[in-house]
Amino acid sequence: MHHGWILAGKRGIGKAGFAMQAARDLVAEPGAAQPTGDHPDIIVLSHLPVKGDEKKKEEGKPYQLRRNITIEQVREMQKRLSTRPTLGSRRAIIIDPADDLEKSASNALLKSLEEPPVGTFFLLVTHKPGRLLPTIRSRCRVLRFPELSDAQIDEILLSEAPEANAETRAAAIAGAGGSPGVALEFVELELGKLHRLMLEIVRSGDAGFKLRGQLADAMGARPDRQRQLAAIELARSVVTREMDQVGSQAIPALVSAHSELVRLAAQFPTYNFDPGLLVMEIGTLLTTLGASREAANG
Repeated sequence: MHHGWILAGKRGIGKAGFAMQAARDLVAEPGAAQPTGDHPDIIVLSHLPVKGDEKKKEEGKPYQLRRNITIEQVREMQKRLSTRPTLGSRRAIIIDPADDLEKSASNALLKSLEEPPVGTFFLLVTHKPGRLLPTIRSRCRVLRFPELSDAQIDEILLSEAPEANAETRAAAIAGAGGSPGVALEFVELELGKLHRLMLEIVRSGDAGFKLRGQLADAMGARPDRQRQLAAIELARSVVTREMDQVGSQAIPALVSAHSELVRLAAQFPTYNFDPGLLVMEIGTLLTTLGASREAANG
């Protein structure tokens, strides 16, 4: 089997779980007992806690993660590659997500991909394959994970989150973009009312600002950053799903609203938005689409 694989697809689609199961199958050998917990021949590179939070992780307390997978992690992995596997003749390396490798870490990894030790397999979990170095992509084969249908995600939500009502599930499905993992995150945020109000604004407008006021109330007085980002993604999904519901005259407004929501999502990790102003901007972008539909319908 080829030594390098890129597991590509949306976040939350199941790539990491597949990578771990595939790694266990790769390193297992007949007659050799395999541990059920951590495996000595499976090396996982992922985000480490930020400096100072290592103890919090050990104590089971909330902690923050670093933004990137570092070159030090890659070099430590390469030191282990210079030794023999512990239980058999094969070893698997999982990098999750490979999108977040530092540039120097990517360059260091490339050397291992170019001359992999015998019996070593690399599984690169990636949400955005285009962020990987072209030289890394050229040395790996790609396995793409498809998005799930709305019906499939709803079935998963009914099984994994039976407490979620129909409105909550509808919002989660809309914001998931085909990813069951993201859908489950949306269920926890309880965005059902936000979703319903967004749809109402898009379809009927909000000339008197009443719906935007309700949208702000549904968002909450002090929403955390996860909820704010989820609201942006949910609004973007609402706009995208309306594509098939509008006439040609409304398309420019739809494209403009979607572009602005993409901009907000891109800026959010580094900008400190005021939550109240953010939700009003989202509502106003959706209102322009509602107004364009009214104009198109005469």
